[in-house]
Amino acid sequence: MSLSNAILRGITGAFVLNSGWSKRGMPTEAAAGLQGFAATGVPAVAEMDPDTFGKFVAYSEIGIGAALLTPIVPKRVAGAALGVFSAGLLSMYFRNPAMTESDGIRPSQEGMSLSKDAFMLAIAGALVTDK
Repeated sequence: MSLSNAILRGITGAFVLNSGWSKRGMPTEAAAGLQGFAATGVPAVAEMDPDTFGKFVAYSEIGIGAALLTPIVPKRVAGAALGVFSAGLLSMYFRNPAMTESDGIRPSQEGMSLSKDAFMLAIAGALVTDK
């Protein structure tokens, strides 16, 4: 593994793993709120039970973070998982008018926390396309 790939995978993997770890055991009300927001980008999640959705998000993030941090997982596999995850997050960003300025691209104050997911998509692209 190259140093540049180790840096991309290590920092991003630690971030995503920590995010998932902190969502374990999320109260039903918190899971329902997150689910409602997630449904703006991925409408199918509205059909899930809130507790099941909370577990799905937590363990998905843990799995993606662990894949990024585990050197034996091929970079293209880890990058593809990160790409799908970040694309889902960005779909919430672009489909929710409150997240962007009137041009639909630049982040509003409310959208700043999700706009950073563009960096994760770029990192995923780098991992998938690196030779």
